[in-house]
Amino acid sequence: MEGIPGDLLNGYGCGGAASGYISGARAACGTKALCYNRRMGRFLLIGLDGADPTLTEQWMAEGRLPHLARLRERGAYMPLRSTTPPATFPAWTTCVTGVNPGRHGIFDFTAPAPGAHALRFVNSSCRKTPALWKVLSDAGRRVGVLGVPATYPPEKVNGFMVAGFDSPVATRIDPSFVYPPILHPEVKEWRFADFQEDNIGPRWHARALPSLLEGVDKKAAIACKLLRREPWDFFMVVFGESDTASHHFWMFHDPDSPRHRPGMEFAIRAVYQRLDDAVGRLMDAAGDDVTVAVVSDHGFGGAGTGVVHLNNWLAEHGYLRFSPIGGGAMKWLALTLVPGHWRGVAFRKLRPLAACAESRARFGGIDWPRTRAWSEELNYFPSIRINVRGRDPQGCVDPLEYDAVVDDLCARLEAWPPVARAWPRAALYAGPCVEDAPDIILELALENGYSHSCLRARGGPSFRRIRPDEAVGGRERGMNGAHRPTGVLFLSERANRSAASLEDIAPTVLTVLGVAGPPMDGRPLLGDIVGSVEMPAHGAGAEPSAFSGEQPYTPEEEARIEKRLRALGYYE
Repeated sequence: MEGIPGDLLNGYGCGGAASGYISGARAACGTKALCYNRRMGRFLLIGLDGADPTLTEQWMAEGRLPHLARLRERGAYMPLRSTTPPATFPAWTTCVTGVNPGRHGIFDFTAPAPGAHALRFVNSSCRKTPALWKVLSDAGRRVGVLGVPATYPPEKVNGFMVAGFDSPVATRIDPSFVYPPILHPEVKEWRFADFQEDNIGPRWHARALPSLLEGVDKKAAIACKLLRREPWDFFMVVFGESDTASHHFWMFHDPDSPRHRPGMEFAIRAVYQRLDDAVGRLMDAAGDDVTVAVVSDHGFGGAGTGVVHLNNWLAEHGYLRFSPIGGGAMKWLALTLVPGHWRGVAFRKLRPLAACAESRARFGGIDWPRTRAWSEELNYFPSIRINVRGRDPQGCVDPLEYDAVVDDLCARLEAWPPVARAWPRAALYAGPCVEDAPDIILELALENGYSHSCLRARGGPSFRRIRPDEAVGGRERGMNGAHRPTGVLFLSERANRSAASLEDIAPTVLTVLGVAGPPMDGRPLLGDIVGSVEMPAHGAGAEPSAFSGEQPYTPEEEARIEKRLRALGYYE
């Protein structure tokens, strides 16, 4: 790094004593004083957020993704099962911990605040099990981690880390995203989707596509520079452009979509091709003696014209009562009257008012003492919570009746055509964090292969069709492309089976690197080829591994995240 002493970045790998700032950082993260004379191999893990198997297979067959096709030919390619629901924060956290959300505790980018109808922001310290980079750092291996969702603030690792987005509307990094902070000048161009995703006008897509392509190039350049220059045993980088493009350009890509519009049919393909080029560049930069994996956290498909309003359905069936006082007027006024470039500053300086507005938008308009069940109506995580006495503010359901209420609701919901499945949370998750999940998790039905959207409402029908002006969608308006539960996995070596889940990625990495890890739900995919490191199984009552305690955001960090959320009006 120009202008930065080499020992600050390179002095704490194998061989040579660490000194100065990095020496202190290494001690702080608890890294063991281990040095291996024999390299066990290296692992390059590339994440393509939302890369879909159908699209990938089609464009490999057409010769448009040569680097991914080369990986498939020399190693393995298979479908990869995501979490339920296939949401970004829990999915990537499962990928890097090897355990289900019931053990790592990350279900969304927010969580209910205890004892109040309010939200708190989730950060990396909320993860209850260690990620790959923690396990490897403690074993003396050097790691590089770039852009993995749900990793803000960055951890003090034996290596370097640029955290992923701290909320779904983060656009660029600042020094708080980088460890060690001295690395920030070299990675400051790292960015997420560098545009607003809520107010989509006529020229929005024409501006967004070049930004997405440029973002891939900038990230690949930063990653390649670090791959070539820094010593590393494990390197992970995640690109989010395939997810963003699929959310917003699916209606152009798919001529059969009920939301189809002509023009820009090539957009998603162009992003995939640029990502394929990035994969090739990264593999070249990594050099030899490297096991490579390319992973997506979920797949994609089109959204149809059906809209589900879960709270209206609950009201129709006697589970919920609406309050005559609406929930979103304060927030609507703020987002309408405050100019976009002033919103972040205004909400940060008026943080208590902003918090009140957000709570009322999400939780307002409900008569809590007479409500037995309610939904946050999140499109990417349709779910229902039971209003339990003693657990929830103004709860009215007797804890002894909890199981009966859940079973009754699941049966009724599955009898409703827009819902494909309704699971009690214990049917999906196992571990000490299960009680942090919503009580019921839903999978909305597909209609002719296209998903319904779950949108927020206070009164009106429980199911309707979108209006023509809603077809484009946007955040909190029903994206025209939606997540699907199956992603992709490429490996540079032959695997020991033909299908996998996200839980299998972390134990595979540790097996290749010869490092024993904590108990995991997954199993190594390369166990028949590389000497396998035993990963003990767990049961539903298994205790989480010893890990640092949760550190909630400081008021300043909360304000910074709120600035990003408010600037784009993420909630409706």
